[in-house]
Formats: sequence, structure tokens, C-alpha cells
Amino acid sequence: MWYYKGEEMTSIEDFPPQTFGFVYRVIHEPTGKIYIGKKVLQFTRKAKLTKKDLAIYEGEKGRKPTYKQVTSESDWKTYYGSEDFIKQAIKNKQHDEFTREIIHFVTSKKQLTYYECKYQFIHGVLESDEWMNSNILGKFYAKDLA
Repeated sequence: MWYYKGEEMTSIEDFPPQTFGFVYRVIHEPTGKIYIGKKVLQFTRKAKLTKKDLAIYEGEKGRKPTYKQVTSESDWKTYYGSEDFIKQAIKNKQHDEFTREIIHFVTSKKQLTYYECKYQFIHGVLESDEWMNSNILGKFYAKDLA
């Protein structure tokens, strides 16, 4: 379950309007270690038009489209993080060892990356063993700071 200021977030309707994604904190209760990451609520992809879709354009002049934009809800409800330790624990069915908290809502992709980095740098996630993050943006690594 995701929480925001103590409230459960169970549906996409629970989020503020125009929310693109969120920055979150995952706490591994047995060790107290924390992970900060980001997650989008929905993603858009290109899908090839079906014969039924193309029938709409029958008789029209000009070039017909071959693809359409399809929006789908992401796996945010079941997502815990991309760090190897977390992924392995989830694979081993240890979901109950984690607490998931939303710390910031954002309305765009750029804001999502900015706020994730901001929280990671503010908390010094690469400088202490209390954090599970091993890198920031795939550019800054904890091993390089040792």
C-alpha cells in the first residue's frame, strides 16, 4: 500500500488532478534502510492502428495515420523500487517488510526527475549506509565517493 501523509493511495483517482507521477520513499523495516525513487502514474505508447481504426479514415483525402497514442496506467500499485536489494526481497515475497510513502506529486516528466534528484541530494543518499540508493541519475555513484 502507498501512503501520502498517512492516507492510503489505492486508486489513480486518489491523486491530485494533473498528477504525472510522484517521488517516493521505501523503508525496509527490519534494517531501517531507505530508498528514494520516482514513479509515473501513466505512460503513453504508440500502437499500430487496427483495421477498425483505419475504417474511420475511409474516403478521406491525404495520408492516413498508421499509429495512435495509447495511454495505460503504470504498475505503480505493485511497484517498490529499482534497487537490486528491493527487487530481490519482493521476488522472495517479503512485501510486508517495506513501507511505501509518497513524498512529492509532480505534473511533468522534467519535474519528476528534478524532484527525485533534489531529495536524493538533500538527504545525501550516496554518503550514508542508511540509504539503499547506489546512484543518482546513473551518473553519480556511491562507490565514487568512498
